[in-house]
Amino acid sequence: MKGMENHLTEFVNGLIAKSSMLESSSSAFPVASSEKDSSSKFKQSRAPPEHGKVFIARKSLLDELFEVDHIRTIYHMFIALLILFILSTLVVDFIDEGRLVLEFDLLVYAFGKLSVVAPTWCCMFLSTLIVPYGLFLQWAQGYHTSSKKTVRSSFFGGLFIIFQIAGLGFGPVYVVFAYDLPPASSSIVILEQVRMMMKAYSFVRENVPRITSSTSHKSNTVQVPQLSLYLYFLFAPTLIYRDAYPRTSAIRWNYVVTKFAQVLGSLFYMYYIFVRLLIPTYRHYSREQFNVRGLVLCIFNSILPGVLILFLGFFALLHCWLNAFAEMLRFGDRMFYKDWWNSTSYANYYRTWNVVVHDWLYYYAYHDFLCFFGRKCKGLAMLLVFAVSAVVHEYALVVCFGYFYPVMFCLFMCFGLIFNFILHDRRKGPIWNVIMWTSLFLGQGVILCLYTQEWYARKNCPLENPTFLDYVKPRSWACHVKI
Repeated sequence: MKGMENHLTEFVNGLIAKSSMLESSSSAFPVASSEKDSSSKFKQSRAPPEHGKVFIARKSLLDELFEVDHIRTIYHMFIALLILFILSTLVVDFIDEGRLVLEFDLLVYAFGKLSVVAPTWCCMFLSTLIVPYGLFLQWAQGYHTSSKKTVRSSFFGGLFIIFQIAGLGFGPVYVVFAYDLPPASSSIVILEQVRMMMKAYSFVRENVPRITSSTSHKSNTVQVPQLSLYLYFLFAPTLIYRDAYPRTSAIRWNYVVTKFAQVLGSLFYMYYIFVRLLIPTYRHYSREQFNVRGLVLCIFNSILPGVLILFLGFFALLHCWLNAFAEMLRFGDRMFYKDWWNSTSYANYYRTWNVVVHDWLYYYAYHDFLCFFGRKCKGLAMLLVFAVSAVVHEYALVVCFGYFYPVMFCLFMCFGLIFNFILHDRRKGPIWNVIMWTSLFLGQGVILCLYTQEWYARKNCPLENPTFLDYVKPRSWACHVKI
């Protein structure tokens, strides 16, 4: 016991010393000298909602944690698990086929038809760059000299809404269904569609008050942001527009290559999870009638792969992908997420899981709902924000998978909303963190199980002349393939 106590003391002292070194070290994240003062100025303060988000230069939390050897070991454990997945796949294929099978047919299928995705993205990007900026510029240049400001604003605002709905809205969806894009390729188109719509709205929303509050009556000269600033914003890893952001002093290209390599590694990790844990389980499920016993077994068998996919998706998109673009653009504020894993309430989890999207919902949805309904209607404003988020999530899944099965929407609007009010910020202590993790794991199992069942049901039980109800009604409830 005394020896164990000594080892534990050395471990804790080493961890504290390493953390102190990280706090005092800034060499791994060089910040331009002009931004250091603003970083220290705003580090301990948060602007009120009416002032908007304050950007400061800071590293991502995982980058800081991975500099601690004891925390980086967790990353090494995931790499070791990936190696075991690869070895398991090779061994099983060698035993079954008598040879090494190195085909990545699932990845090839999921990311198929990239020749359609690339020009579609280019059209979406160019239209998002030209149309919103052009409409805003035309409106701003004649706003103060116009005798009918309300009519002028309504006209250009209507054109902007038409572009958002028809151009960025229906256009990409038509491409997805017309060319029958596979899930991953559809996800690229739809997620970029949603991102660009949010970016365009943020640009207009942040700059309209600058024009209306300006007193430039004598000339047509107005303070319209340059096109280069808007172009930078379209690539910047944030959804809140600013003319200037904190910038780092240099680009670490080895860091960029490492992050893109980790994204690629995460994709292969997901591939092996599907190959080893999901496809063998769900490929032949429809040979049995849909029943409660099979559903329960399916959910619990899906928890482990669902959790791994959750971690990999978070690591690949919110950490690696955003940090890679931030580094190439010298974007200083890397707080794309917070310590969501320490959350003891779902309210805190929703705020810390995806800070980029949360900021947009908080400043442009929640705050506007409060202004419209009154400060006393916080519950209603939160409910509307949940509804907006749930609809967008379900919309993305419907278009990407090609069928309507509102599992995500129901979890968001029912269990997610209930847990948000029950597991609130006053819930403290380790037990609440355990409850949050347990419910989160179970929810991942439910989502993965039901959506995968429905996917295979529509593949195994196709309909010759489907009606509208056939697209809406879950086919996994009635699909049964006789052997």
